[in-house]
Amino acid sequence: MFIRIAAIVCLLLFAITTNTRAQSMSRMRVTGAGNLPAPAPSVYYNEVKTYVNPVLPGDHPDPTLLKVGGDFYHCGSSFHFTPYLPIYHSTDLVHWQVISRVVPPAAGGWVSDKPSAGIWQGAITHFYGSYWIYFSSGGQWFSKAASPYGPWSEPVQVKSNPATGPLGYDNSIFVDDDGKPYMVIKNGQKVNRLQALGRDGQLTDTVINLDWINAKLQYSWAEGPVMCKRNGFYYYFPAGDVSGGQYVLRASALTSDSTKWERLGEFFKPITDPGTGFRRPNHIAAPIQLADGTWWTIGQSYEKRGNDDWSGTGRQTGLYQVIWEGDRPWGVAPTTEPVDRPNLPASGILWRSAQADYFDKDSLSLLWHFLSKKAASQYTLTARRGWLRLMPDSFRTHLVQKETDHYYTAVTRVDFNATDTAKAGLYLTNGNQRVNVQLYSGFDNSKKIIFKLDTAVRTIPNPFGNLVWLKIERVEHNLTAYCSGDGKEWTAVGNPISTVSLDKVQPNYNSWVGTSVGLFAEGKPADFDFFVCKDGFSALPAAGYSNYYGTEKVNGAAQKAVTNSAAEGGWFMFSGVELGQEKRASQVEIIASSTTGGKLEIWLDDLATGKLIATVPVTATGGEESWRAFKVAVKNVSGHHDVFVKFPAGKARSVYIRSISFSAGSQ
Repeated sequence: MFIRIAAIVCLLLFAITTNTRAQSMSRMRVTGAGNLPAPAPSVYYNEVKTYVNPVLPGDHPDPTLLKVGGDFYHCGSSFHFTPYLPIYHSTDLVHWQVISRVVPPAAGGWVSDKPSAGIWQGAITHFYGSYWIYFSSGGQWFSKAASPYGPWSEPVQVKSNPATGPLGYDNSIFVDDDGKPYMVIKNGQKVNRLQALGRDGQLTDTVINLDWINAKLQYSWAEGPVMCKRNGFYYYFPAGDVSGGQYVLRASALTSDSTKWERLGEFFKPITDPGTGFRRPNHIAAPIQLADGTWWTIGQSYEKRGNDDWSGTGRQTGLYQVIWEGDRPWGVAPTTEPVDRPNLPASGILWRSAQADYFDKDSLSLLWHFLSKKAASQYTLTARRGWLRLMPDSFRTHLVQKETDHYYTAVTRVDFNATDTAKAGLYLTNGNQRVNVQLYSGFDNSKKIIFKLDTAVRTIPNPFGNLVWLKIERVEHNLTAYCSGDGKEWTAVGNPISTVSLDKVQPNYNSWVGTSVGLFAEGKPADFDFFVCKDGFSALPAAGYSNYYGTEKVNGAAQKAVTNSAAEGGWFMFSGVELGQEKRASQVEIIASSTTGGKLEIWLDDLATGKLIATVPVTATGGEESWRAFKVAVKNVSGHHDVFVKFPAGKARSVYIRSISFSAGSQ
C-alpha cells in the first residue's frame, strides 16, 4: 500500500511540475488569495483577469492611496513638475487616469523649480467630509476640496509647535476607526511621530513620540511612514531608503511606549522570480481592504534588469496584494508573471501611458507638465486654433509628459522658420535635465533637421521648408529619428543613437524623477499641430507590450519576437496606441512567422467587453525565422486604444510575431 501511495504521489508531483504556466499560476493565486476559487485556466486566455506591474509605469514616486466607496485615488511626489500634484483615479486599482492637479503654478509661487526640489509627498486623504492633500515644500502644507476632481483650495501652511518640532517631509495621514485623523510625521533619520489633526487641518492634541523606531538607524532613513489598522492592531510601515526596503511594526494602541510595539521585520516576501527586473519595492501606500476581504497596496521601485539599467525612467509604481498570516502582514513579492487582478468591476479606463494631444480643446490635457513655472505661461492654444504655440523667452521652453514605455514612436508636425539661434521639435530629458534628446527643425548655415544627444549629432538638409513632420522611434535603448514633408514618406536622420546615458541612473537618482517626453521650442515661437506618443501607423514591436498572458519573448536573429507559451493560446496588449482622428486605420499588418499557421485576433480595449476588429490568418512560413507580412482590412478604426493580439489555441509556439502596424489604406 505504501509503495502504491508513493507512486501515486510521484505521478501527481510530475503532473504538477509539467503542467502549463496558466494552471501553475492558478494554484499559486488560490494560495495567495486564501479564499477565492480559481477560474478554469481557459478563462485567462479569453478574458483579461490578470495584470503585470508596474500599473503606473514611468515616474510615479512616493505613492499614496485612498479608498472612498468604490473609488480609489492616488497621489505622490511631483517634485518640480508643474502644475503640481496630479490626482489619479481608478475603480479597479489597475487602470488609472489623471483627474485633477492640486497646485497650479500661480498658487505655488514659493515652490522651487530646481530639479529634485518642488513638492514632495502628496498624501491624499479624506476626513471630516472633505478631501485633503498634505505635502511638503519648505514646510508642511495642505489643500482641500469637496471632490478629488477639484477645485482645490489655495495651499495653507501647517503650523508646527515646540513639541512636534520641524514637520519634515514624506509624511502621511492615518484616519482611525473613529474618524480621527493623525499626521504620521517624519523628519530626518530619527524623527518619527504622530499627532492628531483638527477640523481646520492643523495639528492638535499631544504628540505621540516614536523617535525610538529609528534611533539606531535600523531602517536607514525610516522614510515615508504610513499606517493602517486591522483586528484592533495598528500597523506602522517605514521605508528603508530610496533604493528599497519596507518594514512593519505593530501595536494594540497608539502609544509612545516602545515596549508596546513589536518589530515584525521585512514587509515584502523575498523576490524569487529571477527575471523581475525591479529593486525591492518601498514607500508603499497604507494597505487597504476590499469588500472581498483581500488587502492591497501600491509601492515604488526602480527598474534594473542585470546590467540593463532603466533607473532613469524613475520610480515606477506597482500593485501588490497583502497576505495576512494571522495578524502579520506580508506584501507579495514582485514578479514578471501575470498576477490576478483585484476582484473589482472593470473601470473602462485604459492602461496608463503617455497620450496624444491634437490641441483642439481650450485647455491642455492633464497629462502634460512643465519643467518650470515660467514655462507654464509660455504657450497658447488660442493664437492659432487647433495648434499649440510654444513661446520661449531668450532660452528654451518645454511641454512634456512622463515617459511610460521602452518602445514607442513619437510624432509631431511643427510649423517653424528656423534661424541661427532658434529651433523647435521633439524632446526627451532625464530627471536632472542634464541629459536630453532633441530632434528639431534648426539652422546650421542653412535650414537643417538635427538629431542629437550629448555629443552624438545627426544632421541632414531640410528640403521641406517651415512645415515639417518629425518622428522619434524608441526601441529599448536606441532612438531612430525621421522627418517628412507629408507624414507619409519618411527620411531617416542619420543612424540610431543610444540612450544609455539617458536611461541609466545618475547622481541623486536623476534628481529623484524620471524621463519626460514631449515638445520644445528655443529662441522664437513655434506652432505644433499635434503630439502623438505611440503611433499606431508606425510599427509596434511585439516585445513592447504592457500586459500579457500565456506568451513569452523570444530573441530572434534581428529583433525580439513574441509567441504563445501554452497550447491554450495567449495574448498580449499594447497600451495607449494612437490611431488618429482625421486619418483612420483601414488595414492592419502583422509581421509573423509560423511552422503550422493559425488565426490571430486583434481586439481593442478589452478581450471581453472590447471590440474584435480583425482576424488575421497566418499561414506556415517555413520556419520560426521565416518572416512574412500578413494584412487584413479593418473598418475605419480611429482614436486612442489599448490593442490586444490574441493567439490561437491548439499548439504552443504556433505563431511568432515581430510587430503590428496599421495603415490608412490598402497597399
